[in-house]
Amino acid sequence: MGILNDFVSLFFPRYCLACANSLVGGEDTLCTRCLVHLPKAHYGLTDNPVKDRLLGRLPLAYAGAFLQLKKGGIVQKMLHQLKYKHHPEIGVKLGKVYGHDLKRAGLNEAFDLIVPVPLHASRLRKRGYNQSAKFAEGLGYVLGVPWDETISVRKASTKTQTSKTKLERWENVKGVFAVAQAEKIAGKRILLVDDVITTGATLEACGMHLVSNGCAQLSVACIAEAQLGT
Repeated sequence: MGILNDFVSLFFPRYCLACANSLVGGEDTLCTRCLVHLPKAHYGLTDNPVKDRLLGRLPLAYAGAFLQLKKGGIVQKMLHQLKYKHHPEIGVKLGKVYGHDLKRAGLNEAFDLIVPVPLHASRLRKRGYNQSAKFAEGLGYVLGVPWDETISVRKASTKTQTSKTKLERWENVKGVFAVAQAEKIAGKRILLVDDVITTGATLEACGMHLVSNGCAQLSVACIAEAQLGT
């Protein structure tokens, strides 16, 4: 099988979806160099800027982000590939890498269910997948925790949060989320995941529906944290 893969790669070379360099044997989606140099947030899920950003807005057990998003940087390139270039495997890969970090921190038994922030049905049809669900898939695989993208639903299609003020971001998502299957989260420790957190308006709006529908504990995790104003 290894010889066959090498033969196929000779005629159909595989590229790192972050730096575009060729992948070598044993690498997939992202090259080793890019993985090693990922701009990690370097904090756990207990006390950190993400949790502080949501302080008083959501009753959180844990909160955090895997990477730091900077304009023109590698994280922005990966997210662009994930969301707009039909590369869902990036979300799964990043979820797996982050999952190993959380597992090493002893959080593999901290959650009962992973719930991704939903896309509206129209955007889901256009993209073909929910990028946050792919992140949840990777996390769930490593942590051994089930994930479900049918629980939280987006009732209305909203405009992108990019370039909106904090107030505009909140107004944009106010009242757009609902819980379709409350019985699945009742008494459960939920990890709500999204691709990027900026002001936290989307996580707040989605998370409050999970809390009001009976989840026992709520935590949040994102692929990346963007600085306010980004």
